[in-house]
Amino acid sequence: MNPTRSRTPLFLAGLIAALGLGVGVGAAAYAVLSDESTTVVRQVTVSDSEPAATADGLSIGEIYERSQKAVVEITASATQFSGSQSAQGSGFVFDEGGHIVTNQHVVEGASSISVRFWDGSSRRARLVGTDPSTDLAVIDVNAPASFLEPLRLGDSSDVDVGDGVVALGSPFGLEGTVTSGIVSALHRQMTAPNNFTITDSIQTDAAINHGNSGGPLVNQQGRVIGVNAQIESESGGSDGVGFAIPSNTVRSIVTQIIATGEAQHAYLGVSMITVPEGAAITEVRADTPAEKGGLRQATGTRTVNGQDVPSGGDVVVELDGESISTSAELQSAVDAKQPGDVVSLTVLRNGKRRSLEIVLDTRPERIP
Repeated sequence: MNPTRSRTPLFLAGLIAALGLGVGVGAAAYAVLSDESTTVVRQVTVSDSEPAATADGLSIGEIYERSQKAVVEITASATQFSGSQSAQGSGFVFDEGGHIVTNQHVVEGASSISVRFWDGSSRRARLVGTDPSTDLAVIDVNAPASFLEPLRLGDSSDVDVGDGVVALGSPFGLEGTVTSGIVSALHRQMTAPNNFTITDSIQTDAAINHGNSGGPLVNQQGRVIGVNAQIESESGGSDGVGFAIPSNTVRSIVTQIIATGEAQHAYLGVSMITVPEGAAITEVRADTPAEKGGLRQATGTRTVNGQDVPSGGDVVVELDGESISTSAELQSAVDAKQPGDVVSLTVLRNGKRRSLEIVLDTRPERIP
């Protein structure tokens, strides 16, 4: 399921940063491509708002002192026909067993992964698993207990706009870097590497640059509320709009990856857009739960307040009795389910309410 977006989607910049495409760019790996020469791509977002201390909680210095030893620099390397290729990003210690969280796009396709700790020492790491639907990955490193003091996850549902935050990581390979700002918006949507939607993303003006990908976004109490993943920039430069995967998503997905090496997502199989009544279905994909359950896609458009909106198809207004007013709410409601769950959808069809029972499936690797 993937909501139709009204603005240009964000693009990851990891190993494809050299292409320089798109309005949005990932906060991604600092990319190095090499045959005989090295090309470094530096598209930067910089914040003009960096307070010296948080208004209610630990100071920025205190947050840094408590967190910096758990933040690592990650280098992922691969050998391809055009030569060696590597990407650098960030991550943080998740537990005392040596599991480290980062972005999927940092380690995608890597044949070797190394982790650099706060003291400058490096160790080889093993890929435990990835989830391209949420751009999260877990790697595992064998290190002394003194290097494995994990950061604790906070509750991203408690985050408010205006809260002070600190981003830690290794932008451009500059390990131990800290920037600060505020939560500038909530419930944003990012496009994942497999083109599905990451819901409830946290927007911040804390400076997030290439190489920050996979690093933590920390609240005033020193808890991780998000994993830094993308920036959006009209110019590819310093527009100060960064996005983090919310910690509640991180908790759910990382726990699954550690247990099984992968994460599963429920799948409905539609594209949709928000209309005044709810979530209008703009596409029902073939051989999906939506098609099997009888959902109907729009057949035309109508004009509402000067805007063209879909018409002739179903508009979802409830899922399991809970009101649905936006496409993001429907996405989140399905994300909260498991493959195989049966859901009851209430839809508006030709002005009348109808109920449909749909058995959710497992999300494919990419949008068909």
